[in-house]
Amino acid sequence: MTTLHGIDYAVMLLYFGFVLGIGAMLRRYVHTSEDFFLSGRSIPAWVTGLAFISANLGAQEVIGMGASGAKYGIATSHFYWIGAIPAMVFVGLFMMPFYYGSRARSVPEYLKLRFDEKTRGLNAISFAVMTVFSSGISLYAMGKLLNLLLGWSFDLSILVAAGIVLAYIFLGGLTSAIYNEVLQFFLIVFGFAPLVFLGLRDVGGWPGLAGRLAGVATANGYAPGAYTQSWRFMGSASANPVGVEWFGLVMGLGFVLSFGYWCTDFLVVQRAMAANSMTAARRTPLIAAVPKMLFPFLVIVPGMLALVVSPTSGVRQAGPAVTASPPSLTSQTSPTSAASAAGIVPPKRDARTGEPLRDAHGHVVLDYDLATPMMLVHFFPAGLLGLGLTALLASFMSGMAGNVTAFNTVWTYDLYQSYVRPGAPDAHYLAMGRLATVFGVAISVAAAYVAASFNNIMDFLQLVFAFVNAPLFATFALGMFWKRATGHGAFTGLVAGTLAAAIHHGLSLPAGAAVGVKGGYLGVVTTYPSELAQTFWTAIAAWVTCFAMSLATRPRPLEELRGLVYGLTSKPTDDVSRWYERPVSLALLVLAGAVVLNAIFF
Repeated sequence: MTTLHGIDYAVMLLYFGFVLGIGAMLRRYVHTSEDFFLSGRSIPAWVTGLAFISANLGAQEVIGMGASGAKYGIATSHFYWIGAIPAMVFVGLFMMPFYYGSRARSVPEYLKLRFDEKTRGLNAISFAVMTVFSSGISLYAMGKLLNLLLGWSFDLSILVAAGIVLAYIFLGGLTSAIYNEVLQFFLIVFGFAPLVFLGLRDVGGWPGLAGRLAGVATANGYAPGAYTQSWRFMGSASANPVGVEWFGLVMGLGFVLSFGYWCTDFLVVQRAMAANSMTAARRTPLIAAVPKMLFPFLVIVPGMLALVVSPTSGVRQAGPAVTASPPSLTSQTSPTSAASAAGIVPPKRDARTGEPLRDAHGHVVLDYDLATPMMLVHFFPAGLLGLGLTALLASFMSGMAGNVTAFNTVWTYDLYQSYVRPGAPDAHYLAMGRLATVFGVAISVAAAYVAASFNNIMDFLQLVFAFVNAPLFATFALGMFWKRATGHGAFTGLVAGTLAAAIHHGLSLPAGAAVGVKGGYLGVVTTYPSELAQTFWTAIAAWVTCFAMSLATRPRPLEELRGLVYGLTSKPTDDVSRWYERPVSLALLVLAGAVVLNAIFF
């Protein structure tokens, strides 16, 4: 357990005061349901842009990407430079005109306009389930962090954290969430930049980190550069820690999961829909893409460092159990030995016995989710530790708040108003939105306990996306760019795609995993080298099935599709004069930056 000093608590309490104060201050501006759910469509582009990226920068990203950095190395950057940037450009240039121009209040409502009510209802239900699970992942990560660092009980930790988020969303709605997300963005940057600097200085800079990771790679049967080069070893699934070849990566992550998330997930789209103009809405994901390109250096590198830093360095030296680390990630030690960690990454422990957990092959299961928190404890002195912990709390709150605001909007507009109480006064829906915030947080608390079965919360989150977003993206792609797509085809495709994901997941299993929540419950037909490889191919199966099933359609009259389908919608005009404010110019700069970064770390 870490002992915090008065200055650490002061920083954290100051932050809590700010976020609650923002909620209380903005309550006076919430008069209608549109104010609560969509901020009255009045937020400038730079604010919605930072909120767009911050809503995605939750605890599951900060802790989960650190975990993936320790587990997979620099190949984790594919979640950004391949798995985010192209899709963010696409949604800004091509999809926001449909979302914003149709005046839909949510993604499911757009599906109603483009397809029919049953397609909207199915998406609304699946999205509501996904958001509470995602919010539960944030709660689990933060509860685990507070338990580790402050000695709080896990149960108490998640209740306290959930209560703070509930308070400021209940008061100020989406506007409160957006402005708090901007604050949280800067806290995360200033909280993690010193951590990367101190960690790299400890190992001798990037060359020193690459040298130490080369030893880890060879000890685990890979080439020396497998943890520090993102593309070179993607020719074979067995040659890289991710366990996937380039086609599975590009198709599964770069296309299906990436476009499925950024183009259809109301969590992020909602921020752009709150912008004050069409041009601002289109610029929102493009502005967000600029810091998104650089975040691997803030969130992935700490996990890579945690794998190789010496337990005897830093401000707080690790205890004897940690210094007795096995030499590689998959060291097969005796079941009775006191196995522990790689670098400063501790093992996942059995809640009953306290002994390190082992996979089906007898290998110690490392608790990668603790990679970034252990780095904070290891390197930050008093005061700076408070800032780092506050940055983690900020990441938790931004992620959870994003999910809660998306959930209460979809629940109120797409489920409650449509099926339970249509035609009620606006004040009634405003009250229901606040009530939905309460029970959304309550369900998230329950979902937090499901996440505890995974040793990398990012793997779990990607699996959820494979079931929900992958088939949804196929539906959107056809709906927006193919005039013949109809409601019957879309609904059939969504159901078939989700079933295909469940069947594929049920017939496959990651190497070393036991049959259960990680797959194999229908029988193990194939085994993948890693959980991510299984997830990528699950997403591919869902997308292909949904796409194929959705083709069996009879077209609607063209007049019913104007403003909803590409080719029947007027191209938006940009109400800006400077070249760098135009969406197309921003998109070209962002794509060029992504190409350069991929080339540097090839």
